[in-house]
Parts: sequence; structure tokens; C-alpha cells
Amino acid sequence: MENLEGQIAIVTGASSGIGAASARALAEAGATLVLVARRADRLTALADELGRGSTAYAADMADPDAPQRLHDFVLGRFSRADILVNNAGMLHAAPIDAFDLDQLRPMIAINYEAVVRASTLFARTMKAAGKGQIINISSIGANITAPGVGVYGGLKRALEAFTDCLRVELAGSGVKVGIVAPGTTSTEIFEDMKARGQPSWDSFIPPMQPRDIAEAVAVIAQQSERTNIARIQVYAAADSH
Repeated sequence: MENLEGQIAIVTGASSGIGAASARALAEAGATLVLVARRADRLTALADELGRGSTAYAADMADPDAPQRLHDFVLGRFSRADILVNNAGMLHAAPIDAFDLDQLRPMIAINYEAVVRASTLFARTMKAAGKGQIINISSIGANITAPGVGVYGGLKRALEAFTDCLRVELAGSGVKVGIVAPGTTSTEIFEDMKARGQPSWDSFIPPMQPRDIAEAVAVIAQQSERTNIARIQVYAAADSH
């Protein structure tokens, strides 16, 4: 596997869960991290833990201007961007009788629009440099048809369609694009569901741990120059409690 020494990796949603675990995995492989999320205190603590010149960048990626500001910050600070992991996201699932339509716009903003904006901006810079990687975190929910998850699954399916098209468009440019699609993983998303009185999916399905998904991110990030891993779907093999 390729060593990431000297590479600049940006991870959104890095204050907890899959984002924080992915940041740790990339740092272990040698990368310098730009950690992005809303909770500055957690990001600063993680940046200190990772070392290697890693830095915290507090931002709400649902803000339409945030991807541009992040891009400009990274280029201004490091003059390059080698790996972008679009991980920030939210989940709100409910049957139509109970679905809060006020949640629709923020879900679109963070789960789809932010990914498109960040991917496009960093892809342009990477293409000009002749190399780079974009890894978008999807979900196996993109291909599940079930009551109550139409909005979440629909947005993840849209994300995957966009990501696949971007990969094809950038083929031959030196910029690789891939997807990691986790199954049920123990993160704060499920804690939020429980706090709202909703049954969370980890109550029914043995959940994986964030590190399990981070390992898939690291595999893509460290792939051979000769390959472009387009998609990794990660399912639990056994009860991981």
C-alpha cells in the first residue's frame, strides 16, 4: 500500500465517529490532516493527538459558502490538497406521518450539496496538479428501499450517482474518486435518534465500529497508482458489541 507521508488530507465531520476514525487512520499512514466540523474543541484535541502539523478548521459544511472557504484555507495553508474525505452528514428517518419537513433542507445541504460543492472545488485544484483523491462516504442505505428512509436513501443514491460521474469525468487526469458505503455503524447519529425517542438501527442490526469504516477509507487512500477503487461496501460480519 502507498505511504501517505507528506500528503494533505481533509476530512469533514471529523469531530467524532467515522470522520475522527478516518482521520486517525490516515494520520497513521503518514498524512497531515485538516479536520473539519462544527465542534472546534474536539477538532483541536484531535489535531493535537494526531500531530504531523494537523490542524483544526471549524465550519458548518451545510453553509453553502463553507466549501469555498475550506478550499481557500487549505490552499492558503498548505498550497496543496491530496485527499478529500467528504464524511459530514446527518440522518433523519421517519414515516411520512411523522417526518419533520423542516429537516429536509438541512439534510439536502449537508448530505448532498456540501459534497458536490467540496468535491467540485477540490477536484479542479487536484486536476490542475495532476493528482489527488476524493473519497465520499455514502451508505448501503442508498440501495435499500424501506419505509421511512426515502429522503436519506435518496440523497445517498444521488451522492453515489454524482460520485460515479465525477470519477468517469476525471479518469486519466490523475484524480481518483471513490465511495465507501458503510452498513450500520455505531456513531452519534444513532444516539441522536434514541434521544428523539426513535428506534435506532443499531437496536436491530449488530453495528460496526467507526474504525471498521476508517480501514476502508485508508485502503482507498493508499491504493496503487495503477488503480482507482470505485466503491467499497462494508457490512458487519458478526455482532461487534
